[in-house]
Amino acid sequence: MEHRTDPVGYAVIGAGIWGNLHLRTLCEDPRVRLVAVCDIDLEKAKCVAQEFGIPYTYSSYEEMLKNPEVEVVSVATPDFAHGAPALAVAEAGKHLLCEKPMAMTLDESLAIIRTAKQNNIKFMVDFHNRWSPPFYITYENLREGKLGKPRYAYFRQSDTIFVPLKYISWGAKSSVLWFLGPHCIDSIRWLFNDEVREVFCVSRSGLIQSKGVDTPDFFAYLMQFENGGVANMENSWIVSEQNPTIYDLKLQLQCEEGTVFLDPSHSRMIEIYRDQKPSGWEDIVYPDTMVNPTVHGKIVGLATESIRHFVDCVWNDKTPLVSGIDGLRATEIILAVEESAKTNKPVAVVRHEV
Repeated sequence: MEHRTDPVGYAVIGAGIWGNLHLRTLCEDPRVRLVAVCDIDLEKAKCVAQEFGIPYTYSSYEEMLKNPEVEVVSVATPDFAHGAPALAVAEAGKHLLCEKPMAMTLDESLAIIRTAKQNNIKFMVDFHNRWSPPFYITYENLREGKLGKPRYAYFRQSDTIFVPLKYISWGAKSSVLWFLGPHCIDSIRWLFNDEVREVFCVSRSGLIQSKGVDTPDFFAYLMQFENGGVANMENSWIVSEQNPTIYDLKLQLQCEEGTVFLDPSHSRMIEIYRDQKPSGWEDIVYPDTMVNPTVHGKIVGLATESIRHFVDCVWNDKTPLVSGIDGLRATEIILAVEESAKTNKPVAVVRHEV
């Protein structure tokens, strides 16, 4: 397969936590030339640009997209701010890697997909669980028929209360459902190889609100699939800060011919216990070995492999393994879950054709 010989001109919108991960990953890729970084906080963008040797900084993504050197863009803004820049990137005819959720409304989601198709650009939503070794091994076993059809899943992915209170500054403009739910929903759709027809959700608020952030505490919801499968899902933002990791992820997948148990967050692959600790250090540490650890100075892990995959698709003119339709399905399901939480009734998931 033919590929480009010159590095692709890459820009990142959003210079925060996940935008920084994109930049750290991309700066190590010889197929990439980091051209620009954009953030509403121009000083933050300038600091990041200096760190990574990026020539152009912007506070307006509209202005950035006029730069002819920009060919590919990652949208790594907060949850509530994905739709508008993603649509602008597609309208500008630049290849687009968008963090989850693709958008928080159906209108924006559909517009992004249609515009990307019209302009013939590469477009992927960054559902990086598909690059997680435990999830991929499970997927391969299912596809090879070693487990039979999946029938029931119990899936929880939650964060400690540190996340909405301190880790991000915009928790009140999102929710744990939008923050973690897209990854969970996409993972289960992928493993079941089926579409969700109906959801039922129970949600509660109060604890986080009492600490000054107006967002729900948790969502517990059932997803019923077209072919009879059922998934019991949990997303919570009130796990104790004493939890040894910032997140808690468990999956039990019961199939016709076997059961799979996943524990990526507390696998205890490595535990460090300190007899004496410097000020501010924890007594017990569970270092990250999965998401984005650094090995010999290079960032690795499932969160980086999805970004590298997208670069590979642009470099080799391949179709990304995750599509805009996958992003749309997650948004459709989350909107139905929110409606169910409000009405305390089951809600049918309406799938839109593009």
